[in-house]
Amino acid sequence: MTGRPIYEALRSALLASEPVALVTVVAVDADVDSELSRTGAGGQGSPASGAPVALPRVGAKLLVAPPPPNGGDPVVVGAVGDVELDRVLVRDALAALDRGITVTRHYGPQGEARRGDVSVFIESFTAPPVMVIFGAVDFTAALAQAGKLLGYRVIVCDARPVFATARRFPAADEVVVDWPDRLLARIGPELTPRDAICVLTHDTKFDVPAVLSALSTRAGYIGAMGSRRTHEERWRRLVEAGADEAALRARLMSPIGLDIGARTPEETAVAICAEIVAARAGIEVPSLRDAEGPIHRR
Repeated sequence: MTGRPIYEALRSALLASEPVALVTVVAVDADVDSELSRTGAGGQGSPASGAPVALPRVGAKLLVAPPPPNGGDPVVVGAVGDVELDRVLVRDALAALDRGITVTRHYGPQGEARRGDVSVFIESFTAPPVMVIFGAVDFTAALAQAGKLLGYRVIVCDARPVFATARRFPAADEVVVDWPDRLLARIGPELTPRDAICVLTHDTKFDVPAVLSALSTRAGYIGAMGSRRTHEERWRRLVEAGADEAALRARLMSPIGLDIGARTPEETAVAICAEIVAARAGIEVPSLRDAEGPIHRR
């Protein structure tokens, strides 16, 4: 994309469904503008360090794309001002793109944190987040519908072809007949903190490889269904299979979902999706994982 006009590069990325973030300067503090002008800014000198400073102008833009899959540097088109400000903007644009969020941030003229001199709008253009559901069970159909309502691209996976059919899960974007670890070996490297993996199988021969493989991804949410007794047995088998207990405690939500007394597949889907939303927002909520006693109390 380097060397092409920003909007041409943006249009090309969107047509190719490639993730990009567009950064736009939306405000510059008038006092900073005056001070930098007084000290010879715009390439002359900074009042703080004497280093050259290019004051950003409202409307200035840069476009950022992630590094290619085989490694390398991010792809950047354009510039808004000082080289240090641009460096910080590229970093924060990649972080916003990784989370799939659009946000306004504030900086100093050279990218200093906790300053309000320069305000920028970071707009993420990326594919919908992915929800991978393992297990062609009754709860899966309800969760697939709820996932679509939240804007996820839903993939249902089960190794049993008689159960894993598009007819049973019409809300799913894709129904895959395969083992969980083999599916995640293919798509796992592409998963991001925006994505969710839900294990609903209740069967250790599916659960264990699914959770182990999920832990090796960057998925922001990993949950597994089952009673507390099922959870304890699954935990034991996961540890025996080599899972790191610290990683399990930090990342595995099991039993899956919020502690709202859900019983039906539809209620359970709401409890799971609410837990996913809370996890993405970084909000502490009453999860079944952190409670005690039976998960069904009525």
